Amino acid sequence: MSQIPLSVATDLEAELPDLAAIRREIAAGSDHVQLRFHRELQQTRSMRNERLEAPRLSRRLGVMVEVFQDGVLSYAGTADVSLSGVRRALAEARATATHLAPHALTRFPPEVRPPTRGTYESPGMASLKDLRARDVDDILAAANRALDRGGQITQRMAVVDLVESESWTLSSAGDERRQRFAFWVIDASATAERDGELQTRSLNGAHARCSQGGADTLNAAEISAACERAGEEALQLLAAENCPEGEFDLILAPDQMLLQIHESIGHPLELDRILGDERNYAGWSFVKLEDFGRLRYGSELLNVSFDPSLAREYASYGFDDGGAPATRELLIEKGILQRGLGSLESQSRAGVPGVANFRAASWNRAPIDRMANLNVEPGSTPLDEMIAGVDDGLMMTANRSWSIDDYRDKFQFGCEVGYRIRGGRVTGLVKNPNYRGRTLDFWRALTAVGDRAGFAAYGSPFCGKGEPSQVIRVGHASPPCLFAKIPCFGRGT
Repeated sequence: MSQIPLSVATDLEAELPDLAAIRREIAAGSDHVQLRFHRELQQTRSMRNERLEAPRLSRRLGVMVEVFQDGVLSYAGTADVSLSGVRRALAEARATATHLAPHALTRFPPEVRPPTRGTYESPGMASLKDLRARDVDDILAAANRALDRGGQITQRMAVVDLVESESWTLSSAGDERRQRFAFWVIDASATAERDGELQTRSLNGAHARCSQGGADTLNAAEISAACERAGEEALQLLAAENCPEGEFDLILAPDQMLLQIHESIGHPLELDRILGDERNYAGWSFVKLEDFGRLRYGSELLNVSFDPSLAREYASYGFDDGGAPATRELLIEKGILQRGLGSLESQSRAGVPGVANFRAASWNRAPIDRMANLNVEPGSTPLDEMIAGVDDGLMMTANRSWSIDDYRDKFQFGCEVGYRIRGGRVTGLVKNPNYRGRTLDFWRALTAVGDRAGFAAYGSPFCGKGEPSQVIRVGHASPPCLFAKIPCFGRGT
């Protein structure tokens, strides 16, 4: 067991034996053709109550064919990556484009497919070859032991999930882009029980510790220390008072800002949602096209960036799946909405600026507008100074529940743990903390933004959208943030 390598990826090129013939095939046509080969190898190792569970391994490989003909985009995917498989998909996509052309509501200009070549790779991927399965199992065992802080801890769980992903895009115009990723999710939780009450404390909320990187991502000492804190706080929550009800100054830790950014900034700013494409599945948005450049989204302290260039954040990449180079852009600057989360296609339809976020979840999905790394930029207030300025308030961390309406306006979020603040000091824990609000009112109530020292990145592997459904990875980073007079409440209030 100790000699089994964790990484199981081989060169994608070895799985494409007809590559040279495929290149000739797409070059021979008169239309613009793009092929996106995509492979993912996912393995999950987990331990529950110090018992190793059966490892899980999955593999996906296929190609999505895109045809751009007479201003119309059409798609066909196949798991057959041979020359014959690509030919069948090409024929299907071309037939679809011909069928759609007389009925097109929008005809796209050639500029939506910029000619690009380049590579991207998650940092440290070469080190994966030195990582052994037993190394991960040892970390899981140490995490389980650290979570066990006494007899009232009834369940302990630790999980390491690694996805090795590679995308290779070719086009009839000579485009060629290769991107290789190592995606990690490190998750652990302790559940404490007393007199029928259960309290669960995780590291930073379920599946929130997401990143890209190599073997150094698995910092055994840091993971064990975080698990000790989680176990201790699970016990403390059993004895804690319920979260008080009322309006309080509220500090959100970065691992709860993750959810706040995602639901009340990310989804409302997706241009395809604003245009109505998502209304049958995930809803619309309160944001209107005329709001860009004008709407006061938050206080002057709010600066939000789309930044796929942060190397270790979960949704970093070099190019989107349409070929647009990924660059950092400010979506909200000094509280004013400037730019949407819209690809070149959506920008062409909407007439407002967007970003490089045309992304697909796998080879069998066509790209759509998706979040990537969406971050609240650091401010200038250290966390201890922020706490010292709160006379009567709460600090909440680690998301536990969420609810938001179809227009991404009214929301209610719950956290794993709250900290009571009185007279500028943290005085103890409160359990079952929740808060509610409306998006614009909430962000306009932002009164302090943490400094660079408190800036931390998290993410989610489970952002769902689209018809057919696509579940994709997103990253969100933020410092702690302080909001004034937010309605808060505990369970049952």
